[in-house]
Amino acid sequence: MLLRALLYRRPSEPQAIQIVFDRSVYVVRVRRHRQARRYTLRIQAASREAVLTIPPRGTLAEARDFAEKHGAWIAARLDRLPRAAPFADGTVVPLRGVPHRIAHRRIRRGTVWTEADAASEQLLCVAGDSPHIDRRVADFLRREARRDLDSASRRFAKELGVEIKRVAVRDQASRWGSCSTTGVLSFSWRLILAPVFVLDYLAAHEVAHLVEMNHSARFWRIVQRLCPDHERAKVWLDVHGADLHRYGLPDATRELA
Repeated sequence: MLLRALLYRRPSEPQAIQIVFDRSVYVVRVRRHRQARRYTLRIQAASREAVLTIPPRGTLAEARDFAEKHGAWIAARLDRLPRAAPFADGTVVPLRGVPHRIAHRRIRRGTVWTEADAASEQLLCVAGDSPHIDRRVADFLRREARRDLDSASRRFAKELGVEIKRVAVRDQASRWGSCSTTGVLSFSWRLILAPVFVLDYLAAHEVAHLVEMNHSARFWRIVQRLCPDHERAKVWLDVHGADLHRYGLPDATRELA
């Protein structure tokens, strides 16, 4: 190992610190970067967290002091983001673009299902005890996303005469989908929250990469062939895509008593 790397190592350094501003507690994730020249703060919209970068020779005490001095900036930037929508009783969550209100059905058997109430409101019903609501809703949405994305991707692959090795779903913060040279397609499970035409576009986009591993004019002609509505889907993602990342996340702050 390089001497420099040994010099800058910080054993058991915490991954996050907490600061207080205006009687609220904010969690700030810290990371040390060997090329950083100064302390910097940024807000990661997808995960709704503040990230503080520490230079190699920086200290945790200095990092905490820097974050506390910029508490107003952190609070203001986080406040501009759409409010977090935890998977809890009463939260409205879009499923394939249609709003569904989470309804806890504690004494019912089963896990998660959809139904409409007497007023025709769409419900996402969750059985079992309250502590299990978050996990059960998250698992349900991931299963639905995997099923829809697998079906759409294989439909488009059949049209192009190409083969898919596997379709995976993850919680990707920086991209909606990806395609490997081995034929593995990966997607964000959050696409199940978007309208169907958006999910179809992302499936077509990644399947097209099995033919063209680039974004050339030929690639976009393939996308157009598979998904004529792709421009509409791209506009929808530009306008609403960031909002999908707020679902299932806890609030970033905690009020002091």
